[in-house]
Amino acid sequence: MSKNVFKVLSPTAILGYGFPEESFRRGMEKNPHLIAVDAGSTDPGPFYLGSGKSFTSRQAVKRDLTIILKAAVEHSLPCIIGSAGGCGARPHVEWAETIITEIAAEQGLSFRMAVVYADVSKDDVLCALHQGRIQPLYPAPEISPDDVKESVRIVAQMGSEPVIRALKENCQVVLCGRCYDPVPFAAPALLQGFSPGLALHMGKILECAAIAASPGSGRDCAIGSLYESYFELESLNDERHFTRMSTAAHTMYEKSDPYVLPGPGGILDLSKTIFESVEGGRVRVSGTRFNPVFPYTVKLEGVKSVGFRTISIGGIRDPILISTIDSVLIDIRKQVMEEVGDSGKILFHIYGKNGVMGPLEPEKQCIGHEVGIVIEAISRNQDQSDAICAHVRSALLHYGYPGRISTAGNLALLYSPSDVACGEVYEFNVYHLMSVEDPASLFPIAIREVRS
Repeated sequence: MSKNVFKVLSPTAILGYGFPEESFRRGMEKNPHLIAVDAGSTDPGPFYLGSGKSFTSRQAVKRDLTIILKAAVEHSLPCIIGSAGGCGARPHVEWAETIITEIAAEQGLSFRMAVVYADVSKDDVLCALHQGRIQPLYPAPEISPDDVKESVRIVAQMGSEPVIRALKENCQVVLCGRCYDPVPFAAPALLQGFSPGLALHMGKILECAAIAASPGSGRDCAIGSLYESYFELESLNDERHFTRMSTAAHTMYEKSDPYVLPGPGGILDLSKTIFESVEGGRVRVSGTRFNPVFPYTVKLEGVKSVGFRTISIGGIRDPILISTIDSVLIDIRKQVMEEVGDSGKILFHIYGKNGVMGPLEPEKQCIGHEVGIVIEAISRNQDQSDAICAHVRSALLHYGYPGRISTAGNLALLYSPSDVACGEVYEFNVYHLMSVEDPASLFPIAIREVRS
């Protein structure tokens, strides 16, 4: 490998989203030094972390991984997968590992693989809490021992250190649990001595593949070339190109401060970052710095179970009911709760009237000629939530509001059966920073000799 450049091929924004094989082939023709892919995050919500399930399909993940692993083995390239299975807890990692070994057997592939786990025990979190090493990550509240004990599952977001340790064990494939998104793309470059600021910034953009190009797509490939004092980004599809605007805009993605991006062990300082257009639809980025922060902290993500959910989906077209819907729903909730007691919770989501932003919606008076309504009931078990949802749905269907003309029913129900049992419900109860002395100590590594 040239000491002057480190090339990273990013096939897709999330493993399982897919990518054109032609784009991937063009990326391989540019002789990358690494194939890296992010497999997800906790963005899709607490259910997937709590249930241990992936939000991408097994079939799609296997398709993507088959192409990626065959290329990595054929060209003797490292392959790093971050946040395996979506949320990166042990069930997700084991799920992804099963797919990898299945592909190896079917395709005749052999390689050395490191599996890096990110699960944190409740005892370790309670110990850190007792020692004052836990702080909330805004807007999370202070954490209590009961919060920790109620958690179904807790993961920590690993930095580069565990991945570098795995690479030093001569592992060609590194399968990571919950991971700071830029790490799979940056860790090998950091091992080679490249600038942490530039490596992590390039990794932040490449983890979403061609989303940062124009027009953006999470289902297409991109390649990044890291040099001593800058990096360049290039689309691998002639329909897309990187621009200063698209690259800078994606740099702001998922950030509350345009100049500061915190991560494990430090902060990316973007105050002096420069974006330059380069011929061929490429962008050159320079000036990003990494400032270490002490003590070293990792982000904890944990969820607890809050019951079981049932929903019913309908539409309302009557302008008289739409005009008075808020007071009607208040009355229906009161009626049903008097019947079922405090055994559950009733929620209404009105699309066409604050359904997306809720109380934050600035357009208070803008209401359409029809609205969609999702009735949601949550209770201690599925039978009870089914019963509450049925109560609410029938009450709303036949509610006698002032000015009503027809008595045929107030709702156009979308499905038959009208009520859908959704299963167990989780919510985030741990979203905190934990300081650690050794950045790799929380993340045990298992070495596998994968043979076809």
